[in-house]
Amino acid sequence: MRPYYQDDFVTFYHGRAQDVLPRLPKADAIVTDPPYAETSLQWDRWADGRPALAGKVANQMWCFGSTRMFMERAAEFEGWHLSQDIVWEKHNGSNAFADRFRRIHELALHFYRGNWRDIYKEPQFSYEATARSLRRKSRPTQWGGMGPSAYTSEDGGPKLMESVIYARSCHGYAVNETQKPEAIVAPLIQYSVPPGGLVVDCFAGSGTTLAVARKTGRRSIGIELREDQCQRIVERLSQRELPDA
Repeated sequence: MRPYYQDDFVTFYHGRAQDVLPRLPKADAIVTDPPYAETSLQWDRWADGRPALAGKVANQMWCFGSTRMFMERAAEFEGWHLSQDIVWEKHNGSNAFADRFRRIHELALHFYRGNWRDIYKEPQFSYEATARSLRRKSRPTQWGGMGPSAYTSEDGGPKLMESVIYARSCHGYAVNETQKPEAIVAPLIQYSVPPGGLVVDCFAGSGTTLAVARKTGRRSIGIELREDQCQRIVERLSQRELPDA
């Protein structure tokens, strides 16, 4: 199986996810944005059996999608446990139906297989905390028996990243119909893949997962069916950027 492109951090293949996934090495995580199969466009086709194949490559997966997509394809995620969901809040909407709420978000769901304690996870923080002090005699009951709590923060200090993440969409420079910005992909990779680890993207699209992985010192393998997108990924990756320190 010859790569379409390869460098010290990135390898990607031109082909179908169903054909390439069974031939890949074990990875730390999959981070991918599959076709949602919600339009009549030729490229917007669901890859049957892909979630099951993905489970043979990694024990955790971030998958972008819509509520409709996940509900209609729920049976294909059998064997995966749902851990958490991230809401990507965009600066512009993606539909123009006058009889519905304007949709300005997409979902990224985190699935895992096996035992949760065996899954690599590195909680992410933003540096936007405001000074405050909060003390309770005991934690809320829904937190379990964790004892008394006292929390303090300083302006600009670390704050556990929240599940709703705002990131401007790629309108104006996207080379793919559903291109995701690096700002929404980066925390998912950094949460689930250790430095030097391996992430797989079954639907590489514009190459965002591959580019972010390389910039953050992770290795990546991508798969993309459309050759015109493969060429654009090569162009993007050819603009070398050193990994973050």
